[in-house]
Amino acid sequence: MSEPRGAMGSSYMNWAKTRSQARFNLATSGMPNLPLKALRVSLDDLEITDGGYGYEPLKRLIGARYAVETESIVTAAGTSFANHLAIAALIDPGDEVLFESPAYEPMLATAQFLGARLRRFPRTFEKGFEISPDTIERNITSDTRLIVLTNLHNPSGVLTGDETLRAIGELARGNGARVLVDEVYIETLFERRPRTSFKLGPEFVITSSLTKAFGLSGLRCGWIFAEPELARRMWLLNDVFASTPVHSGERLSVLALQQLDGIAEQSKKLLDDNRSLMNDFLDSREDLEAVRPQFGTTMFPRLKKGAVDEMCDVLRTKYETSVVPGRFFELPNHFRIGFAVETQTLVEGLKRLGQALDEL
Repeated sequence: MSEPRGAMGSSYMNWAKTRSQARFNLATSGMPNLPLKALRVSLDDLEITDGGYGYEPLKRLIGARYAVETESIVTAAGTSFANHLAIAALIDPGDEVLFESPAYEPMLATAQFLGARLRRFPRTFEKGFEISPDTIERNITSDTRLIVLTNLHNPSGVLTGDETLRAIGELARGNGARVLVDEVYIETLFERRPRTSFKLGPEFVITSSLTKAFGLSGLRCGWIFAEPELARRMWLLNDVFASTPVHSGERLSVLALQQLDGIAEQSKKLLDDNRSLMNDFLDSREDLEAVRPQFGTTMFPRLKKGAVDEMCDVLRTKYETSVVPGRFFELPNHFRIGFAVETQTLVEGLKRLGQALDEL
């Protein structure tokens, strides 16, 4: 069970903003930032002010991309705030939430801040970080009101298929619970992208954004898919959180969605090339073992011997390279490598990572 509400903020986000920067930054998990000029934008495309519950052209483009009706779409400032808004609408303080482990710490911190009583279900290295519906069934209780998972899994990048998700949905439905799935990394499947799990049943609530696969994190173009009545509740709840979005960001997001196929082509090529380099690096290291997902922007190796925190400190201070310590994902003998960076940055960063590992 979690401690009572009281923890403020996210230890991971604080570390990411204050201690992750390095000359060779492999602690990021999204594509390199796309320059504004790449969107072919002019001032005539932009306005500063708009009102209401979502910018209709933006909702229509998101809806068309995923075959979701606009009444089921709530826009939000990136996946992080979409998760906050969704969880706030789905639970009351003291409600039981069944949460994956390892988990993305900011999501976990959000649930704790909102007063959830946390139960956990394991995703283990030994089982390739896959989800078993049997594990959900063993851990769900009559008090569970929400099941939370990421797909692709953050930090491992492992994909959960529709059959498993459908089984989880059935367990939730039988218990009167919902299933919240953060799908922000699923865009990295590109043309092989499976349909959103929102289509699997009314108990599913989905969050995502343009932040990870396309280099568009600065737009903060996020969204929630939920049943229309629940979506309306989220819009009303957002009145006390963010009131109205930054309208110039909404306008830029429309332009980005209209050009997304071209942006995706560049992203896919970079990720394919860099994933091959990551696999070659792991092949060369006897001191690391890793689940190697086919998709995504990260891998989550386990250090067979030694202290990951010590390695990360040496790597950053002496070798000017950063990765994410696994303690932020509840597995302190792991670390997360983000390989969605410029290829030369990855090549040099992996070389320096190898040097730090050899030194230790």
